[in-house]
Amino acid sequence: MKDMKAQTQFTGASGNRLAADEHQPRGEPQSTPVVLLHGGGQTRHAWGGAARRIADSGDTAYTVDQRGHGESAWVESKAYAFDDYASDAVAVCREVARRCGRAPVLVGASLGGISGLMAAHLDGSGLLAGLVLVDITPHMDPDGVSRIQGFMAERMREGFATLEEAAAAIAAYLPHRRQPRSLDGLAKNLRQGTDGRYRWHWDPAFIDGPRNINTGAESVQQRLAEAARALSIPVLLVRGQQSELVTEEAVAAFRDMVPHARFVDVSGAGHMVAGDRNDAFNDAVLDFLDHLKD
Repeated sequence: MKDMKAQTQFTGASGNRLAADEHQPRGEPQSTPVVLLHGGGQTRHAWGGAARRIADSGDTAYTVDQRGHGESAWVESKAYAFDDYASDAVAVCREVARRCGRAPVLVGASLGGISGLMAAHLDGSGLLAGLVLVDITPHMDPDGVSRIQGFMAERMREGFATLEEAAAAIAAYLPHRRQPRSLDGLAKNLRQGTDGRYRWHWDPAFIDGPRNINTGAESVQQRLAEAARALSIPVLLVRGQQSELVTEEAVAAFRDMVPHARFVDVSGAGHMVAGDRNDAFNDAVLDFLDHLKD
């Protein structure tokens, strides 16, 4: 069957261009559109088959490169704080609602989940029909955060001589993950410079810019907790059971803050849940979307 995917774009809160793909159902959309926002350092291609599975179930899915990532514009002001990503999420979800005639469900992994949680709080209860947080809660393990950002920063300027060298670095960082047979997917997360070297497909200022995502960590945690307590829409938390970022205690704290939230713990998965156990992740999201249709 033909993959019903079309390139599209959105305009972020700073007038920045956001590249996206629209994954269309093969018939008329049955329910709520879905916006998928990737984690920090990833691109819209990180969702793999998730968007196609969602579209095959009858819902239109939008996968978006967040600001400074993938094919989206790098922001000259280096505005890569959580608030900036949340404001972009508000802009995207408003536009999706305008195009589709109804508020979307937002599925956000890590940074994308933070963007969605803050966006729901910024714009009120009418922005989203539901929220799926993928391995992210207001309480993030600081050692896990440092490890992830350390890996991202280690080769962001030097880059890699070949795709195979990049794949070897990822395999060393994620030894539990089965290595892919093809490097085509990895190639979408890298860009080749004029010197022939491959570098991550995101703006280095995302990590080391003057307004990077580490600023005011304590206040950010407090604001995320406040946003979580204010949630009244349907919520699903999907955790990787081997997550280096979300502990069992963090899950318990989140469920206290959002007692109506559904929770799925995916065995054999770390922080990159969709990449580690794509089928189990997709099943959890589709079950949640089906629940919204009841």
